[in-house]
Amino acid sequence: MGRPNIILTGFMGCGKTTVGKLLARQLHYAFVDTDHLIEERSGMSIPEIFRTSGEEAFRSLETTVARELGAGEGMVIATGGRLMLDPDNARALEMSGAVFCLAARPEEILQRVSRSTQVVRPLLDTPDPMARIVELTREREASYARFPQISTSGKSPRAVMNDILARFESR
Repeated sequence: MGRPNIILTGFMGCGKTTVGKLLARQLHYAFVDTDHLIEERSGMSIPEIFRTSGEEAFRSLETTVARELGAGEGMVIATGGRLMLDPDNARALEMSGAVFCLAARPEEILQRVSRSTQVVRPLLDTPDPMARIVELTREREASYARFPQISTSGKSPRAVMNDILARFESR
């Protein structure tokens, strides 16, 4: 493997895209956000894909993207929050490099996603988004636990990047 990929997974709002872009610049790697790639290819936003084609069609697109990216190198890949919960997707990407799971406290996740005006968060379109964040992070905890954990709570994106780089270079 010439230039192993760095794959960032974790719950929404944990910094995958922000930190991923910094890492890519630092390493002179390409940056790929799987959700954005799916939107580009389909010509629809993720909520539109869910509405018009359903979740199964979206998950199929995720699998196609995971396989394609897993065959490449020299990329920092920010995955959708559920992509790596699928064992086949996880295997395809793990074989291409190192996976890190970014995590943050629920309060911080809510703050971050509330500030973001560019991204629609259908999972949080509920009367009590904090309760939904806590519920979903608990549901995914065991699946995310198989990857090295990087807390982003209270840290700058650059500090998180440096933590990932240290772990990546020492593996």
